[in-house]
Amino acid sequence: MSLSFRLDDYLPYRLAVLAGRISREYADRCRSKYGLSRSEWRVLAHLNEEASVSVREIHRRVDMDKSKVSRAAARLEAARLVTKTVSQSDRRLVELKLTDEGKSIFHALAQQAHVFERELKSRLGPDADAFLAGLERLMEHDPDGDDAA
Repeated sequence: MSLSFRLDDYLPYRLAVLAGRISREYADRCRSKYGLSRSEWRVLAHLNEEASVSVREIHRRVDMDKSKVSRAAARLEAARLVTKTVSQSDRRLVELKLTDEGKSIFHALAQQAHVFERELKSRLGPDADAFLAGLERLMEHDPDGDDAA
């Protein structure tokens, strides 16, 4: 007896595909307007929330490989958007911090992100609130106690 299964109808698959598409769409805007990759804007966004953060912490929070975070941090440092310093509490860790220019760029990115989010909600139409409520319920459930799905 064969179990019927269509990948295109499988909710986790659909969510992953949709998340990738939406993320690429916003990343394309960041790249065309500010020359930033998806990894770079995610690092900037995380640094905006914290005064100083290690690469390890960003890796955990934004669900990116540590090597991608490190490469993004190196490019952001070269562009003078972040500074890197050795952690005072753990000399093995490198901490990142936004420069004034990095804060300025992030402020513009945040405005662009709000516009993009409004566009997405508009695409959802009258179902936007229900979709967001359901999404929130899904995000609250973390059987492993971590951020990975």
